[in-house]
Amino acid sequence: MSRAIIRHERWTVGPDTEPDREPDAYAAECAVCLARSPQKAVPEDARDWVFRHAGDNPSHHSYRAIAVHPLRAWRPDA
Repeated sequence: MSRAIIRHERWTVGPDTEPDREPDAYAAECAVCLARSPQKAVPEDARDWVFRHAGDNPSHHSYRAIAVHPLRAWRPDA
């Protein structure tokens, strides 16, 4: 049987503020038919998709907002 050394380290996670981070992205999803808007850089594009989808599907009233914000994990003691 081999021996292993296990070291526990503290990690933290937060918003990625690095210059090369991925951009924020926004989308919307219909809770009725699960149709989804394309991911866009501004939330207004997702809102506009909801208006168009609701206009085309008058019985679809429930939607989900999807916001993607890049995160970064690091060891604060490193």
